[in-house]
Formats: sequence, structure tokens, C-alpha cells
Amino acid sequence: MTLNNAMRVSATGLSAERFRMDVISSNIANANSMKVDGTDPYRARRVVLQGDEDGVRIQSVEPDQSAFRREAEPGSPYADAEGFVTYSNVEPIIEMVDMMGASRAYEANITAFNSARTMIQAALNIGRI
Repeated sequence: MTLNNAMRVSATGLSAERFRMDVISSNIANANSMKVDGTDPYRARRVVLQGDEDGVRIQSVEPDQSAFRREAEPGSPYADAEGFVTYSNVEPIIEMVDMMGASRAYEANITAFNSARTMIQAALNIGRI
């Protein structure tokens, strides 16, 4: 692998992790949505990444199929006949852990990119001596 390839792979990783952080942010922003007028609440989304020799690419964004959260709130106008309100299946703690992982992966890609850039600059300086 050449240094230019290393920089390209790091750049694809940066782009993929940035997209992953955007999806996680959307999940967190919609964590308290609820079922209204028969419309299901927001369903958390998960980013599926795939790596190959050219870097990382976003394979798909899939809805999390886990059950929605139901809470007993008999006085709520959004409660069903049993007195339960159906909320999104977003788990904020899990989303924050995923966000930390994406952030760390983003930082690792920045470090790898900068290392390759520094090596290229050092190689160019060898020829100047």
C-alpha cells in the first residue's frame, strides 16, 4: 500500500464515521418521539459499514427492529386503550456509547491520515538535501 492509498483509506474512514455520527445524532434527537394517530414512533437506525482494500464504505442504513418502549400513562392523550404510550426504541445510553466509538474511530483516522501526510512530507524533504 502506498502512502497515497493510506491517505485515501483514512479519508473514506473519516467520511463513514462522520455519517455514522450524523445517524446517531438523529437517533438521539428522536429518542422521545411517540406513537401519534396510529403512526409508529421513530425507529432507531443503524449504519452498516463495509471495508475493503479501497477503504470503508457505507453498505446500508437499517432500521433497528427491537420493540418500541411502552410506558403506562393512562392520563396521556396519546395513550392506547390499555393506558400505555408507545415511545421510540432509541436507547440514549447505547447511542452515546456508539457515538463515543464513532468519535474515537474518527480520531484514529485523523491520526492515520496525518501520519501518512507527515511521511510524504519527510520523503519530499529527503530529496531537498
